[in-house]
Amino acid sequence: MLPIAIIGAGLAGLTAARLLTAAGRPVRLFDKGRGVGGRLATRRVTHEGATHSFDHGAQYVRAEGKDFAALLDEIQARPWPDSLRRVAAPGMSALGRAMAGGLDVATAREIRGLRREEAGWFLDHAAGAEGPFAAVLVTTPAPQAIPLLAPHAPRLAQSLASIRYAPCWTVLAAFPRRLPLPDTLRHRGIIGWAARDSAKPGRDASQENWVIQASAAFSAAHLEETPEQVIPPLLAAFTAEAPLFAQAHRWRYALLQSPLGSPCLWDGALGYASDGCIAGRAEAAFDSGAALARKVLAA
Repeated sequence: MLPIAIIGAGLAGLTAARLLTAAGRPVRLFDKGRGVGGRLATRRVTHEGATHSFDHGAQYVRAEGKDFAALLDEIQARPWPDSLRRVAAPGMSALGRAMAGGLDVATAREIRGLRREEAGWFLDHAAGAEGPFAAVLVTTPAPQAIPLLAPHAPRLAQSLASIRYAPCWTVLAAFPRRLPLPDTLRHRGIIGWAARDSAKPGRDASQENWVIQASAAFSAAHLEETPEQVIPPLLAAFTAEAPLFAQAHRWRYALLQSPLGSPCLWDGALGYASDGCIAGRAEAAFDSGAALARKVLAA
């Protein structure tokens, strides 16, 4: 039985892989990043001998359905900042790593194109090619998926063009002392959201680590600027306290503005799943990946 290729090891891709693997289908995951989880990301920064941790992507997850809730129970996600939202420990990336356990995952592998040959589907990347595969499932943001799918499934790719995202500049900053602020802030000028990351369960509470996410408007207006250009105005809007250090990360496809309106897409050989299909929530990516896996198994 030929394996199924999944491009993108975020929540949608990992969910689809787990369900297909559980049903006995061989699966191989590919992701251009250094790790799995997509926006379930944690960055660790060493400064003067101390390691600081920042969830610089998804700040928390929320479960409305029993399947996603069961997954959060499985990894022992804990409530924060209230009983409705939960976080993984020691960082949000722990959720992706737990889901990837036992799966065949190739990281730092950017897929640049697909080829259909008599033996099956092949995936081209900088180091060569992978294949053959029985089918290919793409779970990246729609703008990254369209060039891969358009040559082989133009109608499917055209459907993805309706998905729209807003970017988000995110600043990671550590401070020498506790700031006189609540653990979370929202809609404060050019700041869309800020969180005391070190207050989350399983983190080092002796540190003062903050994740500061810019508003969609600021991020779009400054999208092509450098971290050195966006850090000062965001810090100035946040506090007058000088940080120990500050870094910035740009998420081009952070906030879903216009969803597809369908749980997934599948044409019998190529498929697509992501939060962009349903809603801008982690659980939506989980549900989309599960829906695509069920389509594949039904076929």
